[in-house]
Amino acid sequence: MNSPYQTQGASHRLSGIVLCAAAMVVSAPVVSAETLRWARVGDALTLDPHSANEGPTSTLLHHIYETLVRRDTDGSLKPRLATEWYIDPKDPSTWVFKLRPGVKFHNGADFTAEDVVASVTRVTSATSDFKGLHTSVASATAADPLTVRIKMKGPSPLYVQNLTNFFIVDKGWIEANNALAPQDFKAGEEKYTVRNTNGTGPYTLVSRDPEVRTVLAVNSGHWDAPPKVTRIIYTPIKEASTRVAALLSGEVDFVQDVPVQDIDRLSKTAGVKVSTGAENRTIFFGYDMTSDSLISLPGPNPFKKPQVREAMALALDRDAIRQVVMRGQSVPGAQNTPPFVNGYSKALDAYTRPDYQRARALLAEAGYPNGFTVNLNCPNDRYINDEAICQAYVGMLGRIGIKANLISQSRTLHFPAIQKRQVDFYLLGWGVPTFDSQYVFDFLVHSQAEGRGGWNGSRYNNPELDEKIRSLATETDLVKRNATIAEIWNTIQKDRVFLMVHNQLLAYASKDRVNIAVHPENQPSMTSVTFK
Repeated sequence: MNSPYQTQGASHRLSGIVLCAAAMVVSAPVVSAETLRWARVGDALTLDPHSANEGPTSTLLHHIYETLVRRDTDGSLKPRLATEWYIDPKDPSTWVFKLRPGVKFHNGADFTAEDVVASVTRVTSATSDFKGLHTSVASATAADPLTVRIKMKGPSPLYVQNLTNFFIVDKGWIEANNALAPQDFKAGEEKYTVRNTNGTGPYTLVSRDPEVRTVLAVNSGHWDAPPKVTRIIYTPIKEASTRVAALLSGEVDFVQDVPVQDIDRLSKTAGVKVSTGAENRTIFFGYDMTSDSLISLPGPNPFKKPQVREAMALALDRDAIRQVVMRGQSVPGAQNTPPFVNGYSKALDAYTRPDYQRARALLAEAGYPNGFTVNLNCPNDRYINDEAICQAYVGMLGRIGIKANLISQSRTLHFPAIQKRQVDFYLLGWGVPTFDSQYVFDFLVHSQAEGRGGWNGSRYNNPELDEKIRSLATETDLVKRNATIAEIWNTIQKDRVFLMVHNQLLAYASKDRVNIAVHPENQPSMTSVTFK
């Protein structure tokens, strides 16, 4: 993929921070203006609100665009652009949303039900990376200017849980700018919505220099109470040491991705505050388990052999990664979902200890007594110590004769390669904003069809399981639904679709005058920041 975003050097970034930090917004109705300089490892991939289903992208967009509902830190749903929602008592297949009155887009246009209808149409289009969350939608209509009816293909009692990252766009704005469909990110498409915005959110876009700096200013016309932070300077800093140095020197106020090796030191540093907590995110390895041959290996595909997949699982020393790579800041497991997600099983999450002798025997049984060579694709700017995790596993695989050639690159290249199925073996992380296993199944397990399977890099294809996954969207009997979820997970684990490593833990660091809580989905909102 030819990305329009090219990474600049850290010195460029930091100098930009200093230059921009002096600017203050004066238009917001607050007692004092506060600039928050926010750094994390990676930038938003795009500003198109329906193009890339990816954590840092959604986090930044939540400050510019808004959703009908928002998930609170305790997991509950809270009103945003919708003040009320319910299933029509006369039609169990229709959701009704009552909209907040008096809301305006940043360009001054009124927010109405027609904007929600246009957003539903846009998010369900072919180029949307969020369409998998809306596969049960049949249609959306405006019953009146502040009421939307979303007709489902059948009863969908949990549909509202899928809306926490469903951003609402201005119908007139997308029409005027030829952006009725989202940017096709994986194809490298450029569109007006990639670098320009028009939401209803608490902040407006001031400037955007991808991979260098994004500046936001408070939206003085926002419907909610004005935030303490009136200006945001968002700076991606890939290098861990540079991020920490920027905080210690006073060039940034808040670091979202604290390197595990620096947590203890920062905790003991005067003027710095560190907060930790569990993240709603698993880290796992995937492999092409269905193709006859691989891109990086001549001959038959070894991942098709169950013995090979078992051998690779037995080579993975999760405890060593936790102790050495993560400095204790991870929770090893075997089921590819966090413990607080519906469908989690403690029994399925139990992982085996490494057994290199048994692993080598399994490889020989599969026809690979001397192992094989394959490429391992890994991001180096998305998850905590992602490249180091891959490096550690390369060494472990080497002990059983598998030579993994590490290809480490930016997530702007890594993610599209997975979605376009251009990799054989890869590292990926996955959060579950719906807090339900269906989200994992729809994106990672279902075959690539009917809007599902957009991140199924394993090419896993099980028609019987696909049918069970589809049934979850319309099953109203929750006991039966949970039983189906358990059946799906049992099959996934039996087939070793995922090679789970651990659940990720988070650490935020800030100046001690900045109060910001760790968000379980790693989506902190600058509207919640307070100052001492």
